[in-house]
Amino acid sequence: MTPEPGNELEAEGVLNPGTGHTPDGTLYLLPRLVATGNVSRVGIAKIVLADGVPVGVEREGVVLAPDAGWERGTESAGTEDPRVTWIPLLDLHVMSYVAYGPLGPRPAIAVSSDLREWRRLGPVHFVYQPELDLDLNLFPNKDVLFFPEPVPGPDGVLSFAMLHRPMWDLGWVRDGEGVHLPAGVTDERPGIWISYVPVSDVQADIANLVNQSSSTLVAMPEHEFEELKIGGGPPPIRVDEGWLLIHHGVRGALIKGTDQQQGVNYAAGAMILDATDPSKVLARTSEPILAPETAEETSGIVPNVVFPTAIEEVDGVTYVFYGMADSSIGVARLDRQA
Repeated sequence: MTPEPGNELEAEGVLNPGTGHTPDGTLYLLPRLVATGNVSRVGIAKIVLADGVPVGVEREGVVLAPDAGWERGTESAGTEDPRVTWIPLLDLHVMSYVAYGPLGPRPAIAVSSDLREWRRLGPVHFVYQPELDLDLNLFPNKDVLFFPEPVPGPDGVLSFAMLHRPMWDLGWVRDGEGVHLPAGVTDERPGIWISYVPVSDVQADIANLVNQSSSTLVAMPEHEFEELKIGGGPPPIRVDEGWLLIHHGVRGALIKGTDQQQGVNYAAGAMILDATDPSKVLARTSEPILAPETAEETSGIVPNVVFPTAIEEVDGVTYVFYGMADSSIGVARLDRQA
């Protein structure tokens, strides 16, 4: 998918989509559409298949725009980077997205039964953890995604789990504020965290999905291709070994206070998380499984970016949908090696 000529809602790119099936089984893309002024909305487009291979889209409008006050700041606005997880136990699609409002990027959640009508549940609220002196509500956060099935929480209670990536630089909120590390955190680089909400709480009231607790670190940058930061990609999928999580890693040079970085390289790696305790990493790749190579990936609004955000199986083949240079959307086939 590339920006449609003359479409003001796509003037600054289409990227970082979610995916899902409508009740009739049709596969849809939910792309981030960026309008002039870097204002993002979530669109919906039917995925066109040729011999089972995704080759294009048919646009069908916008399903989420920054209409809520907490999605609009004085100089910013956006509903960005949707990750969409179908959770059978809830019989709902759960969209986690970034609300770019008055306090910078904040995670938010919406739910839908048909991918078209979305009910906002609101911004994510992290329960204060006094034993760690940790209040994640103070910090900007991105790359939020849900597991499709309940998992045991730290206390053994069956829970819906959410991966996310807090950022300790409060310059997003107040210019010059700088990095403030919570107690016990010694590395200022962004990493992947996990939080939980008991299944029983959500079944009692779906709005409780935003009330996340027992937050803990899952993984930090370890390898050269992810030396600056890492973040979750598509919702995890269950494999024989545990949970397969495709993630992005960033290397290069970051310029503070700049959102659209030019001196970085985004590549994709993978991890296997423990099936019964997804806060534990069992294995991870030391080299990228997908890196910027094509012209569409190396040249664009932010060059040298592949940013996976969705994964689907079509006719027995697994495909990963990803942002290309913050400008367009590509698809890659994911094969398992023997």
